[in-house]
Amino acid sequence: MQKKSQWWKEAIVYQIYIQSFQDSNNDGIGDIKGIQFRLDYLKDLGINTIWICPFYKSPMHDNGYDISDYQDINELFGSMVDFDELLKEAHLRGIKVIVDLVINHTSNEHPWFIESRKENNSPKRDWYIWRKGDKNNKPNNWESIFGGSVWKYDHNTDEYYLHIFSSKQPDLNWENKDVRNALYEIINWWIDKGVDGFRIDAISHIKKVEGLPNLPNPNNFKYVPSYKMHMNVSGIDKFLLELKANINKHPNIMTVGEANGVTVKDAVTWVHDDDGYMNMIFQFEQYEIKPKDSNEWMDVVGFKKILTKWQNAFENNGWNALYIENHDKPRSISLWGVDDVKFHQKCGKAFALMYFMMKGTPFIYQGQEIGMTNVRFDNINDYKDVAALNLYKFKLQEGNTKESILREIWDNGRDNARTPMQWSTEPNAGFTKGIPWLKVNPNYKFINVEDQLQDKDSILNFYKKLIKIRKSDDLFIHGSFKLLAKNHKQVFAYSRKLGNKKAYIIVNMTKDVAIYYVKGKEILGSDIILSNYDNLIIANSNKIKLRPFEAMLLKN
Repeated sequence: MQKKSQWWKEAIVYQIYIQSFQDSNNDGIGDIKGIQFRLDYLKDLGINTIWICPFYKSPMHDNGYDISDYQDINELFGSMVDFDELLKEAHLRGIKVIVDLVINHTSNEHPWFIESRKENNSPKRDWYIWRKGDKNNKPNNWESIFGGSVWKYDHNTDEYYLHIFSSKQPDLNWENKDVRNALYEIINWWIDKGVDGFRIDAISHIKKVEGLPNLPNPNNFKYVPSYKMHMNVSGIDKFLLELKANINKHPNIMTVGEANGVTVKDAVTWVHDDDGYMNMIFQFEQYEIKPKDSNEWMDVVGFKKILTKWQNAFENNGWNALYIENHDKPRSISLWGVDDVKFHQKCGKAFALMYFMMKGTPFIYQGQEIGMTNVRFDNINDYKDVAALNLYKFKLQEGNTKESILREIWDNGRDNARTPMQWSTEPNAGFTKGIPWLKVNPNYKFINVEDQLQDKDSILNFYKKLIKIRKSDDLFIHGSFKLLAKNHKQVFAYSRKLGNKKAYIIVNMTKDVAIYYVKGKEILGSDIILSNYDNLIIANSNKIKLRPFEAMLLKN
């Protein structure tokens, strides 16, 4: 039996939201040829793996996460010939390609669903989750993740279908073995084509509580948040083990699951080195840490506690996926830092060093490497995200003001991360010569790749240094993790150790000066390998004065 490689432990993964990355034909939408055009940029950055968000055929109700054909390319993004060429060119550059696998649900325009809803005794009726009800009494009181009921009434068959996301994204019935086998055939098809792995979307939702019972409704809300009824519920292991067995027929395929609701206790089972369902998972617990208000820092102690808990869980078994941004979350500088020109560069570098040298595989989301920030559109019509549009509609119905709803979207909306990549100071940030599908953040004039490539002190060049350092020493891959100064309210500090080698990462997570007390003399005897300030200020033999968002990597 061929031994499985663990190449993904040495990967530097760059997530590409294809719609917003690079437009090659000036229709205002990023595409496959645009990715190919930027491969040399990614190679120069130090990237050796790219993860491409969905590019399959789709009506684009949820920006491609509503798939109508798993084995065809959305013509907005190009063709299968384009994808094959991209795969070839990426591999020639030593860059592996992983793709999104969306198998909790399909589009309501997928042929499977079209057949399923034709009639109550359709051969594919049971490929989705249908239940009886009436116009006043839906099958249960579960609330969709995107708002409103999880049930959509179908006039043709006088039944409801379940959708835990949008009503245009009906959930597949994983209890049906034919559904699972059809999905496995699709997975095998993409592996045979040459992809190197999968980021598996919403995988913790594929199992629903048996019987789909009502949730208690003590506050008389019409619909009740229903995560616990379809998020990592008992019995999901059967499906995950079967999925794993199918993928493991092929050597060296990387899998990373979007595992909402998977606790650190569960995670060891999910990603156990020998018996885990997949190689890594994305956990979202760090987003429970509330951003600071105008007068306070973020909860640095709480943030450290969560990330350390996940580091410790996989110290001897399993592997972390390290990230601070993705296509569903606000930009990290805006969320946890200070979205201000004065602090922008220092903050972007501090957060980069903070997470990048932990134990695990680092993921960089497009634009993160130049410090892209949230956007504030004044008109709801400038937003495209279905979750934001639904929120706006429901909040208006509840009597909230337009201004208050927009402020909420400014802070938390998914379009914050989806504005076009800021390549240059050219119109539309060099993303397109057409009209961009989503407006560009106006700050592209001073936050862009072109300028930062020329600035040796830029966030972009800091990321290049981080990547080079991580690749140069297995200490930063396999070394143990230990949190330091766990109760410090401003500083996130930790060590990495492998044999006789040891490194220290010390980061001031705030815009105010912090004092870091050193225990012993070991840190002060180390060499500064990387810092976002020119010199280290030592107040005395055991005290370091850290300036706003000061970050340093030391090694002995």
